[in-house]
Amino acid sequence: MSRLGIFASSALTVHIAPQGLFHIGPLLITNSILYGWIGTIVMIVLFIWAARRITVRPKGGIIQFIEWIAEFMSSTVEDSFEQKDRAQKYILYFVPLFFIILFNNLLGLIPGVGDSVTYHGIPLLRPFTADFNATLAMGVLTMGLVYVSSIKEVGVKEYFSHFFVGSIKNPLYLFIGLIEMITDITRVISLSLRLFLNISIVELIVVVFAYLGNVIAPITATPFYLLDLFDDVLQAFIFVLLGTMYLAIAVNHASLHNTDSLTEEAVSGKMKAKAETAKGRA
Repeated sequence: MSRLGIFASSALTVHIAPQGLFHIGPLLITNSILYGWIGTIVMIVLFIWAARRITVRPKGGIIQFIEWIAEFMSSTVEDSFEQKDRAQKYILYFVPLFFIILFNNLLGLIPGVGDSVTYHGIPLLRPFTADFNATLAMGVLTMGLVYVSSIKEVGVKEYFSHFFVGSIKNPLYLFIGLIEMITDITRVISLSLRLFLNISIVELIVVVFAYLGNVIAPITATPFYLLDLFDDVLQAFIFVLLGTMYLAIAVNHASLHNTDSLTEEAVSGKMKAKAETAKGRA
């Protein structure tokens, strides 16, 4: 599937799944893996170049833009945690993850990516984040970090207690807590599918309107191409934000457990106190 490259195409061709190009031993290298490797190398070179040119007084341009994005994402991660010192170590994962997703999303906007350039009849390059295998791997790694770090930060008992609003002796609270735990496990799939489907579907829309436009394809597809650009940035932000919030919710909730009881009796007492306060104000 191509975004800009199909502007000059005379036939509509859409490939959702990645396609194999060659083997390295038993490992099949697909067009998305190949483009992911290329993107990783380019990104590493770009950031090494940018790091060597960072100064105390920003000079503007792409260096300052990268700094601004890094600071914005760092503050986003930090603001999610009640204890800021805890957030610092997770910035080292979530901020680079944002750049990886964003960079691979944007690489799909380059002309020639998709069906325009082929190798033995197979599209040579495919966006890495338009491959569900890639987004699933990101989802597994992210939620794996969330689970392991949450338990490490607050302990096994406190981590699992954040799924329950009251005592597990109450059947209703127990049922709700079990549903919450099942929902939490499905976040791996929801994270992966959200990124994959948004990138793939918007890309498909660009291809379709470029095909329908024929000779005026750049005009018919440009609005959706700009939408694709916006979606690339948005989906990278949402993926990282959700991963951060999943971790922060567990850690912050467990911190409340350490300072304030959330047993069934305590919850009931809090509700009564709030009701009395409301009556007093009335």
